[in-house]
Amino acid sequence: MQNRQRNRHKRRCKSIAYESGEERRAVTSTAVTNQSFMVMNKLYVCLLYRWRSYSSSPPSMGDVLYNSSGLPTFTLTGLPGLENSQHWMFLLLGTLYIVSIVGNALILFIVKEEQSLHQPMYYFLSLLSVNDLGVSFSTLPTVLATFCFHLRKITFDSCMAQMFFIHFFSLMESGVLLVMSFDRYVAICKPLHYTTMLTDSRVVYMGLWAIIRSFCMVFPLPFLLKRLLFCKANVLSHAYCLHPDLIHLPCGDITINSIFGLIIVMFTFGLDSALILFSYVLILRSVLAIASREERLNTLNTCVSHLCAVFIFYVPKIAVCMTARFGRHASRLVYTVMSLIFLFVPPMLNPVIYSIKTKQIRWRLGRMLVRTKI
Repeated sequence: MQNRQRNRHKRRCKSIAYESGEERRAVTSTAVTNQSFMVMNKLYVCLLYRWRSYSSSPPSMGDVLYNSSGLPTFTLTGLPGLENSQHWMFLLLGTLYIVSIVGNALILFIVKEEQSLHQPMYYFLSLLSVNDLGVSFSTLPTVLATFCFHLRKITFDSCMAQMFFIHFFSLMESGVLLVMSFDRYVAICKPLHYTTMLTDSRVVYMGLWAIIRSFCMVFPLPFLLKRLLFCKANVLSHAYCLHPDLIHLPCGDITINSIFGLIIVMFTFGLDSALILFSYVLILRSVLAIASREERLNTLNTCVSHLCAVFIFYVPKIAVCMTARFGRHASRLVYTVMSLIFLFVPPMLNPVIYSIKTKQIRWRLGRMLVRTKI
């Protein structure tokens, strides 16, 4: 009897000890869980606070500057190593601007006023003048601010807008030169079909094609750049924003930007220059078939203005592309000067060349000068 009572007492003690152990483990587990939850909650609150503070005013990484919208700002530069001579550079560029704007405006005025110039060739010349004015006005604000007023900061959105218009007008000029080469091909190789092939409606369609193609090619560029993170010192190599310069600044993967930029170059500048070369091969073959030497020279003389415009546009462009791709050891000054030539020389020389080589434009300019003197 006593043994049974002892066994019951032992079993009861073991049960109580087991239950108390389970309770302790449960309490300990609950305490650990509560403590882990409190630590995670504090970590979450800390991260949330950090994220909110970053989104409202992003920190600067290195020398990167951000505006209130969280987008980076860029620093424009003039000529590397010639900072003390920037005002002389502005005098030179200012002269180029004046010649370009006045010259192209005069071309537009003369083509509009002179009835004998209402032909497809001069319609395309007017489009080329509008394009050159667009290039000049796209770069003028930042060049003026950088070289004259020493204001070197530009916001992200302003930089993207300027980049869009510079590349838009550059691609458009390539398209305009292509349709002008087609005009020369039809005039020389198919002179009897010139008026039927190049009607006013077709001239409008060809001009619209050059504009729409350029817009579609350049439109994705700002969005492809906006998706990237800029965490370096955002110092540009020019007094204006260019896509080849901007894609070297982000820290992220720029493969898509590089491939898309290469596609643009191949399907615009590359294809257009190949088609222009092909058209002049056909023109040269037709000219060599002319028996009279004087007739051959007169026929080729009608292409001189366009050939000059093609050379002064494509030669600097090819030089800039070759320097950017393969001239890694070239000084930054060389690349900057070549880019200045590419953007400033064609808009300035095109009206000069066409004014000298086109008899109607030269005659009209002479009349205007005589009236001014009187």
